[in-house]
Amino acid sequence: MIAKRLGALGNETRLQIYRILVRAGRDGVPVSELQRRTGIAISTVSHHLHKLITVDLAYQERDGTTLFCHANYGTMDETLGYLTKACCIDAETGAEDAA
Repeated sequence: MIAKRLGALGNETRLQIYRILVRAGRDGVPVSELQRRTGIAISTVSHHLHKLITVDLAYQERDGTTLFCHANYGTMDETLGYLTKACCIDAETGAEDAA
């Protein structure tokens, strides 16, 4: 699943949307605000959001007629943790010399 998440973030537009969600904090961002900030069509925003939701990096909640988008911080932490938990481990063990 980590590879799918990283793949989803490998698209420039999705990465831009995700950064907006992360910066927004727990309150999230209305879809209309995402559209305004990115300048792309609402249907395109929805397409990219769907990809982020599919890999659990984001979720949506409705408040009346407004659809709010949120970063899933637990999934973000898990993904970043996967990348950083082995940071420099080969340097510490000298494994790079064995290659």
